Amino acid sequence: MKIACIAVLLALCALTGHAAEKKKEWSKLEGCRYLASKYNDGDSFSVQCGQEKFFVRLYFVDSPEMDLSSGDRVRLQYEYFGVTTDEVTRAGGRAADLVRDKLSGKPFIIQTRKAFAPGRGKSTRYYSLVQVEGKYLHQILLSEGLARNKGTIVALPTGEKARAHAEALQKLEDSAKASRKGLWATHDPSKVKSPF
Repeated sequence: MKIACIAVLLALCALTGHAAEKKKEWSKLEGCRYLASKYNDGDSFSVQCGQEKFFVRLYFVDSPEMDLSSGDRVRLQYEYFGVTTDEVTRAGGRAADLVRDKLSGKPFIIQTRKAFAPGRGKSTRYYSLVQVEGKYLHQILLSEGLARNKGTIVALPTGEKARAHAEALQKLEDSAKASRKGLWATHDPSKVKSPF
């Protein structure tokens, strides 16, 4: 009996290890399309790639919330950017508009490992990299001051290490801050008071 149990455990470990290894592989999905949804925002939005529909959750960035339903996240965002809650939610709308405008009506590429990204909705969400017109979408958001360099990070499919990419992204965010773009336009930590 012990031998049978050990054999079953070893078989399960082998299958689990194979599944985990397979999960680490990048998939490149071309010709993807943006789908309108009331749940779309700057760092999470609905797409269709072939017959498959799912929500993308961008690696590397946290874009502003569009409403106050996630109070803790909004608080962290307004403290980070040094703005009011109204400015955070307005910027959240601008980030969502930028993503919609960049992706609507043209095909784009998604690279994903199909890692599940938790969220408030019941729809499937995968952490992903999105490329449009030769650029990563998360880089565009940071350059426009409509996201912060934060979130789940991963080594890129090109082989670039996660830490090196995050450091390059910080330079984009710092440049947006110095240029006073997006949420950095009114950055002033001393004027912010917590509404919570």
